[in-house]
Amino acid sequence: MKGTLYLVPAPLGEGPLEAILPHDVRTLANRIDHWVVENAKTARRFLKLYGPERVIAELKMMELNEHSKESELAALLAPLEAGHDVGVISEAGCPGVADPGANLVRLAHRRGIRVVPLVGPSSILLALMAAGASGQRFRFHGYLPVEAGPRQERLRELERDSSRLNEAQLFIETPYRNDAMVDAILQACKPATQLTVARDLSCSDELIVSQTLSNWKSQTRPDLKKRPAMFVLYAGR
Repeated sequence: MKGTLYLVPAPLGEGPLEAILPHDVRTLANRIDHWVVENAKTARRFLKLYGPERVIAELKMMELNEHSKESELAALLAPLEAGHDVGVISEAGCPGVADPGANLVRLAHRRGIRVVPLVGPSSILLALMAAGASGQRFRFHGYLPVEAGPRQERLRELERDSSRLNEAQLFIETPYRNDAMVDAILQACKPATQLTVARDLSCSDELIVSQTLSNWKSQTRPDLKKRPAMFVLYAGR
């Protein structure tokens, strides 16, 4: 029999696992010996939290990241074909969501391998839940253009779509450019549009600010420097 591919969520920041991941998820992950990870060093540190008694050096780690080629995926499935269960971990959050693990999952389905997603934190859904924007219709766009002109154009496009379709628009930015992203949104979008910034979700210093852009301009801005954050733009009804 073939093994099962488990998609194992990782914490979005520092904090006790028991406050973030269910007991069954932690128990299951603690018995898996074969792993597909983005970075072996950080994955070992994370897995040590799951089971301090485990000899982490004995775990079998295979790396999959944005530089991995499609032709390399089959080798990552070899343990599954041999009957071993395999866990997939992203650097933070849920494997397969805005993550190169999606390519491995797609190939696993084609090979008839069972895929099981496990419960854990998703910054996309947590931000959407807390935004007060449309939960019926939303899109996640990943990173927006870095150059000022194309970024302004893209933000105006997202705002128009949000208003026309009553749709929440979610995106992220490299943490050291968070403040620049807020500045760009304030310049490009209308005062009545709502902006939610969700910082350090599920962590002890979590902060969620959801206001119209006119209020963002008039109030003190929260500290976003080098902190992981999710942006939600909403101009719907």
